[in-house]
Amino acid sequence: MIKRTLQQVEEMCLGIGLEDLFYDIVVQGISIDSRTIAAGSLYVPIVRVKNGHDYVKEAIRKGAVASLWQNDQPNPPHDFPLIFVDDCVIALQHLASSYRKQLSIKVIAITGSNGKTTTKDMVSSIVETSYKVHKTKGNLNSQIGLPLTLLEIKENSEVVVLELGMSERGQIERLSRIAAPDIAVITMIGLSHLSSLGSREEIAAAKLEIVIGLQSNGVLILNGDEPLLKNGLDEMSLSKSIRIIRIGENNETNDYYASVIQQETENTSFLVNTFMESCMIPILGKHNVLNALASIAVGETLCVPTNRIRMGLAQLKMTGMRMEKVESKAGFTMINDAWNASPVSMKAAIGAFEELKGYSRKFLILGDMLELGECEKQFHREIGEGIDPNKVDYVFTIGKIAQEIAIEATKKFKDADRVKAFQHKKEAISEIRALIRPQDVLLVKGSRGMQLEEIVWELT
Repeated sequence: MIKRTLQQVEEMCLGIGLEDLFYDIVVQGISIDSRTIAAGSLYVPIVRVKNGHDYVKEAIRKGAVASLWQNDQPNPPHDFPLIFVDDCVIALQHLASSYRKQLSIKVIAITGSNGKTTTKDMVSSIVETSYKVHKTKGNLNSQIGLPLTLLEIKENSEVVVLELGMSERGQIERLSRIAAPDIAVITMIGLSHLSSLGSREEIAAAKLEIVIGLQSNGVLILNGDEPLLKNGLDEMSLSKSIRIIRIGENNETNDYYASVIQQETENTSFLVNTFMESCMIPILGKHNVLNALASIAVGETLCVPTNRIRMGLAQLKMTGMRMEKVESKAGFTMINDAWNASPVSMKAAIGAFEELKGYSRKFLILGDMLELGECEKQFHREIGEGIDPNKVDYVFTIGKIAQEIAIEATKKFKDADRVKAFQHKKEAISEIRALIRPQDVLLVKGSRGMQLEEIVWELT
């Protein structure tokens, strides 16, 4: 983690007003939460729903050695080291950007509508076989989370794997400028944030902002099957030279492509054109092969040997709630994919689930897909239309919009009792408990706001 004197911190975050007698105090670590602050940290009071400035004194009591203070906030404490800034979030970003520039590291930045976290985990697992790696924890990929991730980097780290999230235009550009990646990855362009961005073209343009902060002579790895990315790149006036690596299904236009993809009960195997031997990922879903291809491309760019790339993929440990297999005490299995959902990821998860073998009956538990704009009902209907009644036994939906899935699915299922729409999770849980038996399997998936992981917890 960052270890700098307060004088250095003041310069790095473009602050002012630190008294001379505090210059040589050493900061070790950053915190924006007074409840969990570690001794020796710099406290950064963020103004959000709660005003972090109200908790500066608490941070001091718990061991903070200094704090930032936003200029528009009244009554700063006296006799305590303060660095004054115009905006604490922007100051945090300046601090992280300066720290990143001082480190001798390779930075890999990953964005995309779906698959960011999965690809981050795969890349990390591969690169860890050959380098000292630091990566984004959980979902710290925001305007605040990414700077905090950078400031946690140990000085002896060699490679940093970052996830870049967004909700509107300009945010990926800002994060990319802070991270200054050597390698950038765009997993795919879906329909997430359609309500705020308006079109897939705008979503692609937003994701391509990652190129703006990419180092000169850096590497961009992207989905070569997505024409919006090609068109968007062609429209960008790049003033620097970058290398482009394309991944995808098309074996004529992509640098990396897979074949002989096979999904087993607990893993997926495939051949990649650059290897002589097959690869295995311990995660369900043929759609995850695309994420694996991007990760392999990163590994080869960093000169990780082939045998270590294969080993890294095989020993992958996934962040929770991404096609996570959970065994219940009652003998049935749940696939917890409840972290988030979009039409693309929903279809992919259902497709992988339908191909599962070795279970008695299959239950789909599907919640609302949010932030899809004025066409949200149509997107949900398309999910219902695509469910195969010969490969799924029950379809339960949860939420007002998700009932559109049930309406369309009912048209395909001869037995109407096999499809039910619920407004609340408790109702669905009660119905599932009455029906579920050992050897059954359930897929649970919905947008983050639905918090469908509660169903998994209740049934475990």
